[in-house]
Amino acid sequence: MIQRQIPESELILHPDGSVFHLRLLPEQLGSIVFTVGDPDRVATVSRHLDQIDFKLQNREFITHTGWKNGHHVSVISTGMGTDNIEILMTELDALVNVDLQTRQVKANKTSLQIIRIGTSGSLQEDIPTGTLLASEIAIGMDTLMAYYPELSGPQDFGQAIQAELGLSFRPYQAAASTKLLGMLDASIPRGITLTCPGFYAPQGREVRLKPRFEQLIERLAALRVQGRYLTNFEMETAGYYALGELLGHYCISLNAILVNRPLKKFDGDGEKTVERAIQTALATFAG
Repeated sequence: MIQRQIPESELILHPDGSVFHLRLLPEQLGSIVFTVGDPDRVATVSRHLDQIDFKLQNREFITHTGWKNGHHVSVISTGMGTDNIEILMTELDALVNVDLQTRQVKANKTSLQIIRIGTSGSLQEDIPTGTLLASEIAIGMDTLMAYYPELSGPQDFGQAIQAELGLSFRPYQAAASTKLLGMLDASIPRGITLTCPGFYAPQGREVRLKPRFEQLIERLAALRVQGRYLTNFEMETAGYYALGELLGHYCISLNAILVNRPLKKFDGDGEKTVERAIQTALATFAG
């Protein structure tokens, strides 16, 4: 069987052979990847590394690669939204699973460990600000996965949200890596995370424009599917989990809860909460 050569228009490389958006070469990527949305937060994470060998910035994607407790790790910023996550996940996968010289997919695949360290808002009164929460399941309210193969897992929450809001599309549903989830301390609560395609109206916020959906927060917080409920929302996790499943990478999202939406409270010690999330992620996955 003749392998397909991926055209240069489909996987764009720079003259030095690096992938287009991340601008990385395979040897510049660690096998454990910690991601953050905010480019300024990369240095906040990488200062905990034992050694930094490589730093690079291209657009919103900043990468620091080095070592932590003998593990080869990278810290990468993604910007916000699942559109950026699609770029990130596709190019990370290409770095390890495509021969960039021949442009052919490798016969033996490599699975990366990808850990999102992000901020999030709680949908439930009893999940206070300052909580660290691991996303066991994520529901994507964007339409990214309409362009990719069907996911294999249950889609019951996506169906329930579609019915509740009268959406013209079904939100997609994907799960965290059981391997990485099992590595987390049992004291860290697990939850079901809603990934939204925006920060304001898609998360029920009203500034000058009134959101189309009345009482979005209350309706989503009250939704129950076989006794389970949505715990929090943010803007990236479902993209990680869905593409991680399809591409064969291990993904998990660790959320620092900075806002409690039902109580309208904001974490005044948010930076300390984020720092605790960073240290927990590094100790757990590169300890």
